[in-house]
Amino acid sequence: MEIIKYFFDSYAIVEIVAGNQSYSKFINEPVTITIFNLAEIYWSAILNLEEKKAEEIYETYSACIKTISDEVLKEAIKFRKKHKNKDLSYTDCIGYIYALKNNMKFLTGDREFEAMENVEFIKK
Repeated sequence: MEIIKYFFDSYAIVEIVAGNQSYSKFINEPVTITIFNLAEIYWSAILNLEEKKAEEIYETYSACIKTISDEVLKEAIKFRKKHKNKDLSYTDCIGYIYALKNNMKFLTGDREFEAMENVEFIKK
């Protein structure tokens, strides 16, 4: 049986924190994110939750951060340029390329990635 590892887009983490049942099967999966995802996750938490809960979420996910290489960063920016007709954020492009380079599936519900290769797309 093939073991699938996931890179969690910020979208996926926000949905998990919100209790979206569509993401329940990923709750026990090891989480991989970048510092950019952590910023987006914290932003969502601080906007929508009590500050204490937002701090707990930050602490939980700060332990999941992976450092990105110059190669991943540059390739992500080239990927964003190639797909400039889509509304892709730097954070999403970095995560997507990190996933590709590390044999991981990019877990998201972001419609811009729905038909892309190597994506585990979960609708709300």
